[in-house]
Amino acid sequence: MLQKDIRFREGLNACIDCGTCTAICPAAQFYDYDPRIITDTVQTRDNNKIEELLKSDTIWYCGECLSCKTRCPRGNTPGYIIQALRALSVETGLFAESEKGRQQLAIKRTVGESILKFGYCVYIDDVDTQMYPEQGPVWDWLKNNREKILERTGANYKGNGSGTLRLTPEESLVDLKKIFDATGASQRFEIIEKYSKEKAKQLGIPFGKGKDNEYFESVYEGGIEDE
Repeated sequence: MLQKDIRFREGLNACIDCGTCTAICPAAQFYDYDPRIITDTVQTRDNNKIEELLKSDTIWYCGECLSCKTRCPRGNTPGYIIQALRALSVETGLFAESEKGRQQLAIKRTVGESILKFGYCVYIDDVDTQMYPEQGPVWDWLKNNREKILERTGANYKGNGSGTLRLTPEESLVDLKKIFDATGASQRFEIIEKYSKEKAKQLGIPFGKGKDNEYFESVYEGGIEDE
């Protein structure tokens, strides 16, 4: 199944297990993460080991910066391999077996749905200090006064034409949805919802739409533990 993914075929030539990718990897500085081991593992073609990767947090640590691509002496790109593994993990539903994998639901229901609803990955109306406490109390004041503040900064908040935070025309939102449909993103969203719902049922956690339900909140905060 991995061999069908062009990113996997382009990303793996012949790993010599040198560790250069790990040395340059920003994520390896913060997580127990070693792209060298991932690359070496997939080239063994050991299905059991690859399945364990698909169920693990490990494949979700990569930031996809592709620093590894610039340094590998054999022309491998571990970042591409990671992308292929992530796609397969979602397709098979195995993403729901790890904490970081389950957070794909949170990404889908925040960033993904924001793109389709507003035309922006992150939109000021959807950012609040309950979900994003790192914004601090100043953010509440900013949101309460956003029209006046954004006007002073030169933004075109909910206005027509050009400018930051401008209103995205309905025809553009329709085109975005068509792009999601054509590229398989819409189907991936459905798969994430399907397997997330099954996992919630397995764990006995209430599951619902949007952000106001126990499963989403647990996934978002990374607080679910398997039985």
